[in-house]
Amino acid sequence: MSLTFRRASEADLPAIIAMLADDDLGRQREDTSVPVADCYREAFSAIDKDSNQLLAVAERGGEIVGTLQLTFLPGLSHQGLWRGQIESVRVSSSTRGGGIGRKLLEWAIATCRERGCRIIQLTSDKSRTDAIRFYESLGFTASHEGFKLKL
Repeated sequence: MSLTFRRASEADLPAIIAMLADDDLGRQREDTSVPVADCYREAFSAIDKDSNQLLAVAERGGEIVGTLQLTFLPGLSHQGLWRGQIESVRVSSSTRGGGIGRKLLEWAIATCRERGCRIIQLTSDKSRTDAIRFYESLGFTASHEGFKLKL
């Protein structure tokens, strides 16, 4: 079956949230209750209305098998270049290891190029060693130290 990529719809939220919650870290921070919690619907609405945001899904045979969020960031540094920020990359656990993640990231990179981005950045939790190896296999380098402050 072929793999397609598209902008997510609100109807995709249960599948997306399930993928976000499908590991040790995600289980601690996501709410998979049905109906979908209002916080997810509100976040989806804000993302969907912003032309510099793209919540995408990978679909195969009518099933959502992957997701990620792209943010397109204008900036003054590097002579005003645009950056693509990749967040919340997930592939359904039942399909991991089948190349979906690679195709999803390749699609995201191509989308960033089409939008005029000259740098693509992402972060990954240090405990996700398999994900880090995966990103490195795609050419990403750990060139900066990242910091987060939870409020």
